[in-house]
Amino acid sequence: MRQIILITMILFLAVPVFAQKERKFIREGNRDFAKGLEDTTSLDTVSFSKAEVAYRRALQEKPDNFQWKFNLADALYKQAKPAKAAEEFEQLTKETDNAKDKAKVYHNLGNSLLAQKKIDESIDAYKKSLRLNPNDMETKYNLAYAEKMKQQQKNKKKNKQNQQDKNNKDKNKNKQDKNKQNKDQNKNNKNKQNQDQKKNQDQNKQNQNKQNQKNQNQQQQQQPQQNKISKQNAEQMLQALQNDEKKTQEKVRKLKAKKAQQYKIEKDW
Repeated sequence: MRQIILITMILFLAVPVFAQKERKFIREGNRDFAKGLEDTTSLDTVSFSKAEVAYRRALQEKPDNFQWKFNLADALYKQAKPAKAAEEFEQLTKETDNAKDKAKVYHNLGNSLLAQKKIDESIDAYKKSLRLNPNDMETKYNLAYAEKMKQQQKNKKKNKQNQQDKNNKDKNKNKQDKNKQNKDQNKNNKNKQNQDQKKNQDQNKQNQNKQNQKNQNQQQQQQPQQNKISKQNAEQMLQALQNDEKKTQEKVRKLKAKKAQQYKIEKDW
């Protein structure tokens, strides 16, 4: 990103001669600012800080000087103070009607906003600068850079949203899989419970059958004994009947014998 530097001794040579004290502050500020620009490998905040002090002292002598305010804002930016620099540049856009000067202000305002990651605001500032100076290649470059950052930001946001959607989808799928797994587990548990219950019923039935068989065997073992007792009773009863029959036959025999004797007696007579 390229910064437009408005150094008093470079851009504003045609200025009236002012007091010796003011010239001293401006020379010091410009010297420290230029020294800070010499080191391109690192940010020389000390030199730019000294330049800031010198420009502020000059502005105490002449508060409305546009070029010194511009250099002060630029020194703040160079010290990595983009928020303070943006405030100064924003104010400067209202203090000049010169198209080229205002274009430079908007250019540096865009840089200060971009340094704060205020991409949309920086793009707006670059566009305002180009409306005033359409052929400024540095502003075009910075505008393209900011728009590229915006697109990258959109892509990053989109990728983040896509990743979040994917994570949510995966999370929902995992939840569904877990619910299905729990459902299958419950079904398996129920089936096992039914199987165990059936097994217990079969076992109880088998035990009952064994008990019934055992009882039946015991009854069968007792049945012959009961039948034997009944046979003995029957024999006893038959014997009693036979005895009664003998007694009856004996009585009949005696009765016949008696009758026969009676018949004989009557014949003798």
